[in-house]
Parts: sequence; C-alpha cells; structure tokens
Amino acid sequence: MVDTDVLIVGAGPVGLTAAAELRRHGAQCRIVDRLPARLPYAKAVGIQPRTLEIWDRMGMGREALDAAVPMRGQLLYSDGADQGRIDFRLPPEVPYGFAALPQYETERVIEEHLARFGTGIERGTELVSFKQDTDGVLSRIVTVDGGEEEVRSRFLVGCDGAHSIVRKTLRLSFVGAAFPEEYMLADVEVDWSLPPGYGVRVMHHGDDGAVDDLLVCIPLPGRGRYRMSMMVPPELSARKPAGEQGTGDGVAHGLETGRRAPGIEHVQAVLDRLSPEPTTASAMRWSSVFRISHRLVNKYADGRVFIAGDAAHIHPPTGAQGMNTGIQDACNLAWKLALTVRGAAHPRLLDSYDAERRPVGEEVVGRTVRHASEGVQADPDDFTTVMLREAQLLVAYPDSPVVGRGTPGLEGPGPGDRAPDCGGLTGGISAVPLRLYDLLRDRGHVLLLHADSADGLGVCGEVASGIHHLTDGQATALVLLAPDAGTHAATGTAADSMGNGAGTAAAGSGTGGAAEVVDYAEIVDYATDADGRHLPAFLDSRGEFARAYRTAGPAAFLVRPDGYLGARVAPLAVPGAVAALSEELARVFRL
Repeated sequence: MVDTDVLIVGAGPVGLTAAAELRRHGAQCRIVDRLPARLPYAKAVGIQPRTLEIWDRMGMGREALDAAVPMRGQLLYSDGADQGRIDFRLPPEVPYGFAALPQYETERVIEEHLARFGTGIERGTELVSFKQDTDGVLSRIVTVDGGEEEVRSRFLVGCDGAHSIVRKTLRLSFVGAAFPEEYMLADVEVDWSLPPGYGVRVMHHGDDGAVDDLLVCIPLPGRGRYRMSMMVPPELSARKPAGEQGTGDGVAHGLETGRRAPGIEHVQAVLDRLSPEPTTASAMRWSSVFRISHRLVNKYADGRVFIAGDAAHIHPPTGAQGMNTGIQDACNLAWKLALTVRGAAHPRLLDSYDAERRPVGEEVVGRTVRHASEGVQADPDDFTTVMLREAQLLVAYPDSPVVGRGTPGLEGPGPGDRAPDCGGLTGGISAVPLRLYDLLRDRGHVLLLHADSADGLGVCGEVASGIHHLTDGQATALVLLAPDAGTHAATGTAADSMGNGAGTAAAGSGTGGAAEVVDYAEIVDYATDADGRHLPAFLDSRGEFARAYRTAGPAAFLVRPDGYLGARVAPLAVPGAVAALSEELARVFRL
C-alpha cells in the first residue's frame, strides 16, 4: 500500500518542476518543504531559452513570459575603461531569448501551474529519514505542527539543495571545493542612464593582475532595478581558516544566514568605486552574504531514490546555469517516473536519468568554474556556439541507452538531439500558421511523420496506426506534408492512399473516378490513419520543417516529452518503418 507515487523533497524551482511534470503526465505526488513560505530573495534570476522551451511544452510559457524581462546582453568594463558590450543574439529559428526573473517569481509561476492539478506544497514539513526496499520508499517527515508521519511512496526525489538530506542519507560523495572569496548580494534600484535589459560587469585588477574588486548587475522587472553582487568588505567578512568553511556538512554554498547583512551603504560604496557613471542606490529589498563552491555527486540515483538540482551539482553562478540545469534534471526525470508508475516503461528506463544528466552536470560544473576564473570571452568557440551553449540549446544525449542510434552521414538532428522549432505549419481549423512547438505543447511522446507525396501520406497512415497499437495510444502521431508534394492527383489515389474517403471531401462532386483537382491543403484536414482514426496533419507551407530537420522525403521523428528526439527513421517505408520504430520504442516503453 502506497500513499503516493512520488514524494518530492524541496519546493524550489527544481522540485516544483518535477511535481508539475509528474502531475501533467498523470502521476500522483506530494511535495514537502521545510520553509514556511517562499523566500523573498532574487537568488537565481537568469532564465535560459531552453528552460522557456520546456515551460512552453509544460503549458506555462505564457505565464513565465508575462512575469520576466528580456536579458539583451552585457556591458563590460575593466579598470575604468569601457570594454564594449555583448549582445545575446541567437539564430532566428530559436523561439525564445534570454530572460531575467527573480527566483521567488519563478517559484510562484510554477506553483500556480501545479495548483491547476490540485497539488499544493506541504510547507513547514521536513524529511527526517527514509529507507527503501524493492517495492518503494518509507519516509519519516515532521509536519508543520510538530507531528510525525510516515509516507510510503514508490519513489523519492531529493530537490533539497546543496545541503541535501537525501544525498547525505544515501551517502553519495559530493566532491569539490569552495572558492575563497565571499560575496554580497543586494536587490536595489539605481538611477543611471545605462541601457535597460543589459547586465553590467565591472572588474578592477590589482598590481598582480588578479581581480580585487567586482560589480555584477543583472536587470530585474521594475524601473532601474538590479540584483547586484559584489565582494564582501572586510567589516562583513567572516572568513574562517581553511577546512572550517561552510555549514556542518562542509559545503560552503549559498546565502549565509545568521550574519550581519550588507546595508545600502555597503552597496553604495562599491558603486562609488566601480559604477560606469555616478549613480545612487535606493529601495533595497534585501541583501545577504553568500559563498560559492563547485561540487558534483558521484551518481544521481540509488535504487528508488533520485536527486536533482543543487543536491547533485553546485558551481559558480556564471552564465546562470545552475537553476536552469536543475529544472532540466527535473523534467528529464519526471516523465520517466510517470511512465514507470503507469507500468508502461521499459524496466531500465530510469537508469537513463543518471546516464543522460550526470554528464551534463559535469560539463556545466567544469565550464562555470573555468568561466568564473577566465571569463566567458575566454571560450575558444565562435560567438554563436558560445551563445547556444550558454542558452543550454546544445545539450544532447547521443550516447543515451534509451535513444536510437544515428545514421552515419545523415544531416540534421538525430537521436538524442534537441527537436528544433519551426513555423509556417498550416491546415486544420487554425486560420493562421502555427509553430511546431504549438503542436507539441502539453503532449507526451509525439511521432512526427513527414510526407512528400500521396504515397508518403499512405505510409504515414500505416505507421501512425502501427505506433498507436504498439504504445497503446501513448504516442501521438502528427503528419507534416511537404509544400511541393503536388496540388493535383486523380480522385481515389491521394485520398485512398490514406485509407479513407478524403478525396471526395477534398475534390467536391467528382464523376465516376475521372481525374479531378485535389487540394492537398484540404486532404490534410481529413486525414486518418490506417484504422480510420483522425490523424492531425499540417502543410509545411514554407518548407521550414524540411529545412530544420534536413529531410526531403518520408521520415519519422519521435519527440520525447522533454523535447529531445528519441528516434529518427528515414527513409520511411511500410512495413519496415513500423518494425524500425518498434525497436526504438522498446528502449523506452514496455511493448
């Protein structure tokens, strides 16, 4: 007997994302947090384009966009000299740019989305201990009124931060070290004339060439409002001897509580020294001293217990990678847990969480440590690649055990790659062209079937029917028809290749099988699969899908719930296509 499918510990952005994705896919969960309310601190503020894509897929992209402000670039200054600016430019096919949003607003957006599923946070509730067996996890929690409760769940997910009790209980290693510097954070308003939407980074170097003074400002929603980070002045320093830094667990990372908080005068002193132009700080909402460490856990899972976010990886805030990486941890894990809870997953599917996400964590820790000491501009790659990597759009899982193997020499995105967006998709009831991400929104696995001819449409119908039976309807099939597939065909040819009477609807009142004009834009509206079920189909009117996915002929792309390709089959032909896709689906589903 279980109380819930998944118990989630920690209601920050990572835990909330895990809960929202679990509920979206039909799994039950409870989410507990020891804090009585959201902290009013703008800690993690950078939102990466890839995170916005994930939120769009989850169905809460609009709410996030309403709350955030654009992050257009960064202004650089060194030793009193203007070093120019970096504009955060991405290719036009990327649907979202960089954004800034205080962490408490991020949590509010996800929490309100989670509430739509009837799930709330159990605040003031702390995990004390847990033990697992082959069937589940038994956790002991202390509730807000001081009472104790035992919770039996199929799985436990620790999203409880750098000092994670879940990680400690599992006795996982957390190898790394603390940076010696102490910093202070403050949320203030300034009256300078610098362009809005740009971060500000000012450095001063000492005689030895090392940075001895620093000011980093990230724009926040509101006039002249920034989250600023600076080095701690001597009167606020509480530096301890080596080996005594941090909390009792030796992890020195995050806000330092129980210490004198910086005042507006400390912020003003730094601005007086480093601001690119004279300015006055005001309206300070909060301030704190914080420390930075870099650490990575040795594994992201142990049996039925998983960790995500800061519980698994901590590193410098350079490039706003931490929270965003944790959110993607949660999304990756949640759909796999939900599929497992339904009994529809391959027995080894959950093993892929560590296989896919731990290498990402390792790369992010290494890169942010390097950038913290050398600067992003020291990255040897070209600017576009650097921006795509910072946007987390280059994360991929080509070596994952649950994605198909790529075809040598085949151009375009392959198994494990992010599924790119595209526009110009027409058909159906919508009177305006749609984007691919519009079609993927709030769905699970989606099979994209590309056809470039009437015969190709028939193949798509057969494949869609086969996949429906293989997955018991858990994969949605969509057809995308090439714009140059032709606009004329014989009545009973193009339509019948779909296994239905769409030709009559498309051609109007024909006469006894004579050649008639058939509008493919109408055929896609009435498409069905080989079993007669309606098959959503769209015309790739501008050829954007064909260009983005580098396909000129019949092809199939399986898009996972987290927006990555699980398989690519090309060319597509019956009956081999169904067999090929079945082999790839068997990596994920219990077929």
